[in-house]
Amino acid sequence: MPSISAFFGVVIYMYFNDHSPPHFHAEYGEFEAVYTIETLDILRGHLPRRAHSMVVEWALDHRPELRTNWDRAREQVPLTEIEPLD
Repeated sequence: MPSISAFFGVVIYMYFNDHSPPHFHAEYGEFEAVYTIETLDILRGHLPRRAHSMVVEWALDHRPELRTNWDRAREQVPLTEIEPLD
């Protein structure tokens, strides 16, 4: 599972050939959540409130790059790194 970004202890991943809907994985310590790219709804898991807020803020700023990486993953093409949250 390639890491595409990391900030403040949060690591963002995408799997190659993962199932729809388009989504990404966020890990923070022992917590993990899976977020849809379009709505940022959590498909499964959970993060602590502060980590969740950072992930949503980051994802809102990087939706186009997340969509591009989703397409790249589906095509088995290396993913591009996305700027971390400042």
